[in-house]
Amino acid sequence: MKPHDMGTLFDECAHTGTRVHLDRPFDIAPMRGTEYTVAELAGLVRDAAGWLSEAGVGPGDRVAIVKRNHWDYDLLACAAVRIGAVPAKLSGLLPDNTVELLLKRLGPAVLVTDRPAPGADRVLRIEDFTAASPPAPHRRHDDEPLLICHTSGTTGTPKLVVHTTRTIIDRLARPESVRWPVLGLRRDDVVGNASAYAHGRTFCWTASALCLAPKEIVILSDSSSAARVFGRHRPTVIEALPSAYVRWRPLADTPENPFRRVRRFVSTYDAVHPPVIRTMLHATRRKRPLWMQGWGQSETGPLSFRFFTRRSAHTTRELGRPLPGLARLRVVDPETAEPVPRGTAGLVLARTRARCVAYVGEQDRWEAKAHGPWWNTGDLGVVSRSGAVTLLDREVDSVPGMSCLAVEDQIEDRLPAIAECVLLSAAGRAPIPVVVTDTGLDPAHWRAAVLDLPPLGEPVVLPWDEVPRTGTGKVRRLELLARLTGTAETQGSGRWT
Repeated sequence: MKPHDMGTLFDECAHTGTRVHLDRPFDIAPMRGTEYTVAELAGLVRDAAGWLSEAGVGPGDRVAIVKRNHWDYDLLACAAVRIGAVPAKLSGLLPDNTVELLLKRLGPAVLVTDRPAPGADRVLRIEDFTAASPPAPHRRHDDEPLLICHTSGTTGTPKLVVHTTRTIIDRLARPESVRWPVLGLRRDDVVGNASAYAHGRTFCWTASALCLAPKEIVILSDSSSAARVFGRHRPTVIEALPSAYVRWRPLADTPENPFRRVRRFVSTYDAVHPPVIRTMLHATRRKRPLWMQGWGQSETGPLSFRFFTRRSAHTTRELGRPLPGLARLRVVDPETAEPVPRGTAGLVLARTRARCVAYVGEQDRWEAKAHGPWWNTGDLGVVSRSGAVTLLDREVDSVPGMSCLAVEDQIEDRLPAIAECVLLSAAGRAPIPVVVTDTGLDPAHWRAAVLDLPPLGEPVVLPWDEVPRTGTGKVRRLELLARLTGTAETQGSGRWT
């Protein structure tokens, strides 16, 4: 089965035997428990569609959703699609002033939220959700707006990305819904997901996962519930945020280790440093587990994939090759925009049929990143003679003569006790290493770890909870830099953020 109409997706998959387990009840259905069949989820989507319709939402209207992290983001989005509206998923972790700015750009017909003082005219409170009979499903053209999601916002205010059925479903979810040998979901799989459900990725994942009809789907709204929920429903496939995997490292070394049945780990959003990958691959009792690392953007979907085994997880900077038939990459000189030879560092451009069609309220910014059919990713990298792409840094975070991401890999390899190391590009000074750990840093160990590395500033040691992060767990590097130095000025230009 292949997905197409997201408004009736749950209805079309209602006949499958997939069981869904939640770590806590949905915010729109707090009394309905944590166990669902797909048919029961389909009924909840219809109830939500009726609720939105009774509130006056109709075809072409925008519906903004801002709430606590949970999979009901995507149920609400499908409900809006069902009645012809365009859902806009905004992370509940965004600051109030950012939400207000994004709502101003969206101009939604209604805001669905659990936040106080949301800064919108028409508000539907999550706690006031009531089931209602929906109108007949509304069909839209494949090239009309289907979904609005936002970028991670690591470098400032997130951009509002517009996708259509053609870009995000036909060209992303449908290929993912193939039962590929080894890599594809099996009917006996228990699929775990610990993600940021305000993100466009989970909308696409919802379509493919339901159509592939695994035995069970296990949803974590909070990665800290892994021991309890994954311990009860042991996953065979996991897709999770990079930050979730980082936080799970200690859990993987305990007797309760809930990852022992996992055959495939999936990571998107951001690169994961090698020590984390190795820990998770050694946590499973499977003979040949795989780690699938995807690289892409909200605007483009995945651009390349690489697979790691226990033997190959030494560096994550090489991100594999573009998806055949779906994406192409080339590297250009940042100043002249002229292509550079293979093996030469430069600005990475991508050509993909899944490219978003607009930025809400910032179309000039979208046009500045579109070069004909090519898209400026804002990343610096190298494409080898064989076509493999190696990521160096975001251009805005770059430091001339070095790759901050590569140095972070080396430091984390040499200091396995720390949770994370982040190098901040600071204008006019050496990069500032921020060491994330709740147990402190031994100065002698630090000096030994960086002895042969490029010159770095003195390390700043912070506990995990004091590091500003996006809804997907990425470090807000510019915000952290401004907090530490009083300015967010980096050595990169930031022209393509």
